Amino acid sequence: MPSLLTPRPARLAAGALAATLLVAPLAGCSVTSNNVSCSGGSCTATLSGDGAKATILGTSLAFAGTQDGRATLSVGDASVSCAQGESVSAGPLSLTCTTVTDNSVELTARLG
Repeated sequence: MPSLLTPRPARLAAGALAATLLVAPLAGCSVTSNNVSCSGGSCTATLSGDGAKATILGTSLAFAGTQDGRATLSVGDASVSCAQGESVSAGPLSLTCTTVTDNSVELTARLG
């Protein structure tokens, strides 16, 4: 009579694949050139230097520099600017610029 049990290596591979599929959406952030970390539904990123880019919660962000204490960011097809401590809506994201310097911005991003 044939066995109804799946061989152990196949079970292990299926378990690893399932774990990867469950964890991947939780990450939400991927980095192309800067520091990004995510926890739950929000991500914190530091973008340094003109043109620095990151993908956060499925949305592309690019740092375009600072002027008069305001950081300018491209978020998808839109352009927004924010001062330190200010929150702005940008496409699907709500961004809070926590630190703005002459050549970088640290921000927190959330969906909605």
